[in-house]
Amino acid sequence: MRARHHFHIDYRGHSVSATVQTGHHPVVEILVDGKETGYATSRDDRPVLIHLELPADPPIPVTVRATPGPGVPRCLLLGPEEQEGHVMAPRVY
Repeated sequence: MRARHHFHIDYRGHSVSATVQTGHHPVVEILVDGKETGYATSRDDRPVLIHLELPADPPIPVTVRATPGPGVPRCLLLGPEEQEGHVMAPRVY
């Protein structure tokens, strides 16, 4: 059964949102400032890494680590040269 889970964080003046659709083939979509900038699929519940850049001068490279399962999905935003990620808060739509 498929379910959609939404996550959000404000990071360095930018809005980063993730939608994780669970099921047999999880799908992860990333929006930065309302524009789709990343997309990934998986065949199981293993974590998915989506590399993207925040629009700045110069661009800021970040990675979203989405874990579709098992259990409740979760997302972390990993900034440049940061050892620990920032938890992306779940959002209800």
